[in-house]
Amino acid sequence: MTDNRDKVLAALREAPQFSDVQQVDSITRLGGMTNLVYRVEFGGTSVIVRIPGEGTEDYIDRAVEDHNARAAARAGVSPEVIFARPETGLMITRTVPDIETMTPALFQNRKGAPARAGNALAKLHGSGETFRFRFELFSMIDDYLKVLATKDVDLPDGYHDVVAAAAPVKKALANADLPLAPCHCDPLCENFLDDGNSMWIVDWEYSGMNDPLWDVGDLSVEAGLNEAQDRELMEAYFGRTPTAAETGRMVIYKAMCDLLWTLWGLIQHADDNPAEDFWAYATERFARCKALMQDPAFAGHVAAVEKG
Repeated sequence: MTDNRDKVLAALREAPQFSDVQQVDSITRLGGMTNLVYRVEFGGTSVIVRIPGEGTEDYIDRAVEDHNARAAARAGVSPEVIFARPETGLMITRTVPDIETMTPALFQNRKGAPARAGNALAKLHGSGETFRFRFELFSMIDDYLKVLATKDVDLPDGYHDVVAAAAPVKKALANADLPLAPCHCDPLCENFLDDGNSMWIVDWEYSGMNDPLWDVGDLSVEAGLNEAQDRELMEAYFGRTPTAAETGRMVIYKAMCDLLWTLWGLIQHADDNPAEDFWAYATERFARCKALMQDPAFAGHVAAVEKG
């Protein structure tokens, strides 16, 4: 960790309560697709220092993120925000002890994981907190397309055809009386921290007020859950068997999140983000979206949402 040690220490010292820290016991690089994230331990204190990735200011409002992260902490599902500087994107949060950072494999194999995630999402969505920013799916698709228009990158073959085929979905959602709740909106597996009894949720960069079933459907996709695990997730979330319309919304969002994150992946690819192969990421998500939308059952889910 010698390469970024000075950078991490300088970031830590921006917090007034840590301004005089001279020595630390350890600095550990953690995961993060677009940011630099470190666990820093010193004098019995453990914190997470998040340094934003270059270019993220183009599509992330750090003031909104700061507000929403603090609201999520009040809701009891996210660690305390110790210090944030929205103008630069620096954020320092309390470390959650004795947790496992989730992965798709852990969600599929760790007993009760889908149910614990469902409980955590229900706690967030039912908290009564109000997030800044309204997560508008189709407006975000348009916005990402505008960003991509300024960059040297191609869209996967047939992308606009799939966007056009999503028009009935857009209409069904627009006509439904959908609830709004504070939502994570980017529920990657790695944003869930599990202690075996409950889950914490981190990383509020894309959060906003949204149909809460977006989070449920998106998590199902990210975790690669099967039908039985989807049922476990949904029944824990609702505390009952979901209705056909609720299931329909969840399945619709499974397709739509892949549509949206395809574009996000292409932006990362255009920005030469070295975290992973974002062209492969985008094209894989696009193929999965097409397959789900072309499944004969998909139209039935749309119809169930229309019926209400």
